[in-house]
Amino acid sequence: MEAVPARFEHASDRAQFKQPAHRGGIELYRAHIVRYAFEPHTHEAYGFGVIDAGVERFRYRGSEHLAPPQSLVLMNPDVLHTGRAETAHGWRYRMAYVDAALLREVAGEADWSFAEPVLQHAASAQRASRALQALWAADAPLAFDGALLELLQAVQPHARRGPPERAVEGHAPLQRAIDLMHDRLAEPLTLADLAQAAGLSPFHFQRCFKARHHATPHQMLMALRLFRAKRQLAAGLAPALVAADNGLTDQAHLTRRFAGMYGVTPARYQQQMQPQRRG
Repeated sequence: MEAVPARFEHASDRAQFKQPAHRGGIELYRAHIVRYAFEPHTHEAYGFGVIDAGVERFRYRGSEHLAPPQSLVLMNPDVLHTGRAETAHGWRYRMAYVDAALLREVAGEADWSFAEPVLQHAASAQRASRALQALWAADAPLAFDGALLELLQAVQPHARRGPPERAVEGHAPLQRAIDLMHDRLAEPLTLADLAQAAGLSPFHFQRCFKARHHATPHQMLMALRLFRAKRQLAAGLAPALVAADNGLTDQAHLTRRFAGMYGVTPARYQQQMQPQRRG
């Protein structure tokens, strides 16, 4: 792995991203985390991963989950979650974040959803682990695409057909507030602004929002801002411009919040992603 990001406090904490030059809609990630605790964050993509060693504890849909060695991690898009070590020596894991459109194209069927984020199924975990390793090591587009199909086929038996519950059971008033966040990510939104969009009184809105999303409106707004920042950084936009475009005070503010959510600084993230695009 790459050198430890400056944000990490423990010498064993490492995280690295990778993205293929030929295939959009997928991002690879691998890490060994001992002391770092990830702030609530989200991905507009499915998360498919395997715990290689140690145990991770994370909060997902309002509940605490433990992911032991050789377990599958299966996350639906747009669900806020955290992450920290449950064991003294941390946990080592690999993930692939796959956009819904790419999943439909490769799998050849409609959206999937997963009832639980952790699954202990030895055969599927071993197959997914081999596929994740092959994705990271692939030196040709054809090899990468073959490994991607293998990964999706490894998790396919555990998927329910149809969109995740968030899309089926969407609460319209609260969704209007989230839509407002998306439309005005760079603006200093207030509780009154969001409550008005939802048609609720401010603190009733805040209670309903946290009950449904297991996060405050501010946590959701920051997660959405930092996810867009992540995509802009991957596209090569300068960190200072990314900060301004996402309502953050300055580049230092972006660095602090980005590292808190993803475990790497914006500069390190760009360094890891850009060589893949040049290749």
